[in-house]
Amino acid sequence: MKTLYSLVRSPSHHYDGHPESPDRFSLLDETLANLSGIKELNATPATLDEISRVHTPSMIQALEMASPGLIDHAPTYVTKTSFDDALLAAGATLACSRAVWDGAARSAFALVRPPGHHAEPDKAMGFCLFNNIAIAAKDVLESGAKRTLIIDYDAHHGNGTQAAFLNDERVAYLSTHQGGIYPGTGRIDDAPHARGRIVNLPLPGFSGDAVFRQIAKQIIAPFVQRFQPEIILVSAGFDSHWSDPLTQLGLSTRGFFELSRYLVELADEYCEGKIIFVLEGGYDARNVAKGVEAVFLAIANQKSTSEAGDESPYPEQNIEERIQAVRELHKFS
Repeated sequence: MKTLYSLVRSPSHHYDGHPESPDRFSLLDETLANLSGIKELNATPATLDEISRVHTPSMIQALEMASPGLIDHAPTYVTKTSFDDALLAAGATLACSRAVWDGAARSAFALVRPPGHHAEPDKAMGFCLFNNIAIAAKDVLESGAKRTLIIDYDAHHGNGTQAAFLNDERVAYLSTHQGGIYPGTGRIDDAPHARGRIVNLPLPGFSGDAVFRQIAKQIIAPFVQRFQPEIILVSAGFDSHWSDPLTQLGLSTRGFFELSRYLVELADEYCEGKIIFVLEGGYDARNVAKGVEAVFLAIANQKSTSEAGDESPYPEQNIEERIQAVRELHKFS
């Protein structure tokens, strides 16, 4: 069974030099052409009813009516096409999640922009207009899922995704992210009413492949085992690469492959292989292309093609105490 993907290039330009631009996808065509076992999935824009499962009517209307320009300090801009672009990104993510939930594919990857995980139910922010992964998770629940799990390895905390499911016990959320950067949320002690369901792990800069191996085994694995999801959705942010221009985490392309492969194996074990990756950040075109390739190879259980020189040049961080604190807080130990 082929892995499906939906590609939304979104023509929106913000201003020269803005990180969230079409240039992020400039190397994807070559990458996708060199991969086997994948099939492009056509997508249509999400409807306003589908968007409203996550976002308030006033937020949707305000975004539709917004004049081109700055809408938050991130800086997040909108253009004449941004609203339609955001509807299509959400629709492409829905196409992927529905194909997997309905059994047309075991896995899929929504290659979309604008990204979504910062968009809160009542507010667009952080380069994000509609929360693509939250809309897909809501749709899966509407289709009969009882337990949906979201893993977010973008370098920034997915405050919007957390907000969307803060009080929904059907959805578990885990975020690894660099501490002390935008949006300033995602503390270890967030959401005290949802211990064991909403898990945040802020990391020091230059936390790399070895750190994420520890996280996968000591936090992600027991988290998935306890929640027993029927489907896994992944916010795949390639700004966690050590050379991203906006962040200072330390993953390499091989690190993305290893982490994604681990998540695929967990999906195989706990939810019949049902897993969807959704693109979030990543502001170096080469890192995005190599990260996308790593995910597809991980899904196919093929060897990673990490290039020489792609490894982080920075020493690994020791986060044993932080991992233990998270395990104790959520009773994973």
